[in-house]
Amino acid sequence: MPSRGARPEDGSGQVPTDNSTQHKEDLSSKIKEQKIVVDELSNLKKNRKVYRQQQNSDIFFLADRTEMLSESKNILDELRKEYQEIENSEKTKIKK
Repeated sequence: MPSRGARPEDGSGQVPTDNSTQHKEDLSSKIKEQKIVVDELSNLKKNRKVYRQQQNSDIFFLADRTEMLSESKNILDELRKEYQEIENSEKTKIKK
């Protein structure tokens, strides 16, 4: 499960194009990764165990599969929303 790091600014400020492009590529990569996590959790059998890694350590704890799936879907939705906001801000910059 990918860790949730500190989220960058919500894009309300003016960001140079290079940083914006890099951020967009990073988001795209995270979205692909999160899709895989959601798919893997969705396809697990009911009796399979799921473990969550403790942040900044090599310790794993038993977690609820449905809770992890729900959380992963929420993270995916947030990433998609952020990506869409960047897309929309780029479109408005082009129109100006």
